[in-house]
Amino acid sequence: MISIYIKYTSEQKNLAGSKSIVDILHQNGEKVTPCKNEYIWESPSGLVSINNNVWFHHYDQEGGNTIDFVRKFFNKSFVEAMEYLLNGSYTTFINIPKRQPEKLPLEVPSYNSNMKRVYAYLIKNRGIDKEVLNEFVKAKMIFESENYHNAVFVGYDSDGNPQHIHQRGTVQGSSYKQNAVGSNNKFSFHWIGESNELYLFEAPIDMLSFITMNPCEWQRDNYAASCSVADKVLFQCLEDNPNISKVYICFDNDEAGQNAANKLMKKLSAKGISSEILVPTYKDWNEDLLNYEQGESQKWTVELS
Repeated sequence: MISIYIKYTSEQKNLAGSKSIVDILHQNGEKVTPCKNEYIWESPSGLVSINNNVWFHHYDQEGGNTIDFVRKFFNKSFVEAMEYLLNGSYTTFINIPKRQPEKLPLEVPSYNSNMKRVYAYLIKNRGIDKEVLNEFVKAKMIFESENYHNAVFVGYDSDGNPQHIHQRGTVQGSSYKQNAVGSNNKFSFHWIGESNELYLFEAPIDMLSFITMNPCEWQRDNYAASCSVADKVLFQCLEDNPNISKVYICFDNDEAGQNAANKLMKKLSAKGISSEILVPTYKDWNEDLLNYEQGESQKWTVELS
């Protein structure tokens, strides 16, 4: 079998990745519903939010640009997706497969030669303790991407294989945050210690912020960031570590976060697992950390068992 390799320019990738997802769905006879500043599409595998060329799958908790969309939902290779988008032949794939798409391989970005930007961003902008950050870097759980200098948070399975990549932009004013294509949300960013307690957060930076505010013997506890308000990583951690008997749900102090926290508390109760909801004073734990450092709020303390 002969493999065909096609090298695309940055301009071609940017053009393909910027195509309107809504236009593509309309061309294929799919219904999309306007919702505030975005659109909602009921895909065969769950709800998808769309904003021009950016999409997010609410059940799988992953998203990307138009190229990633075509690869996932049209079940096409990168080359096929590029050819489709650059040619503009939207009718080539008239029927989107009504089945669960094939799982794509995890796309791990290349390492940058140093981590200056990530260290500057997380320590100076986000207030994360340097020694805490060092521990995660040593464990190869945080690194800086080569192309865009994003902060990359890596989640591993119990065998030490990378299974989940979450990226956060480090450029000042950037709101970029995204799970990489192929990420398995059961293994999003998490730290496994030896205690029977686990702290669950929405985002890696919130997790690092909480640890910074509660540094005493933090390594012995268990922490997980779902990179959403989903519970997949929590129940995977519980399955892999049956010694965990108490869960602290540390979601954001907003309607979405607290609704999810209360639902999760009921799930855990049904399974006989003790849980407690910890609510940050401000919107999230990083805001608490930044305001604490400015002397505007009190530091959170949690007793270690």
